[in-house]
Amino acid sequence: MTNKNIFDLLHQMDTFTNQMTIRWNKIFNEDLGVSHILTLSFLQHNESSRPSDVSKALGLTPPTVTHLVNKLVKKGLVERQANENDRRIIYLVITKQGQDILEKAIESGQVLRKEVFLKLTDDERQQLLTLYKKLNQ
Repeated sequence: MTNKNIFDLLHQMDTFTNQMTIRWNKIFNEDLGVSHILTLSFLQHNESSRPSDVSKALGLTPPTVTHLVNKLVKKGLVERQANENDRRIIYLVITKQGQDILEKAIESGQVLRKEVFLKLTDDERQQLLTLYKKLNQ
């Protein structure tokens, strides 16, 4: 691959990512990004998780998780609960409001998927996901 092709590839990936972010923000008007939704989804499937669990599962730094969780707590979507035996240990729990927002995000994601990814076959979508996962390793 030539340098020109590498830069074209990077440009195309960057353009697509920016377009997806803009579309997501138009469809899902809740002032929450994809990382917030991934955090809510993780907490829904892993009740009473520590911030370090979220960090490891989502591949985010602890300060990033703290920032995400602060916003989710402020919006009433997540609660911090102290461990009864050791108050230094904090657990994160999704609230009913958080579950409702997550459901809305899933519905919005379906709309986005229909708008963008229906151009691709199921196999192409799976290949794209596989390639992104491989590149992110």
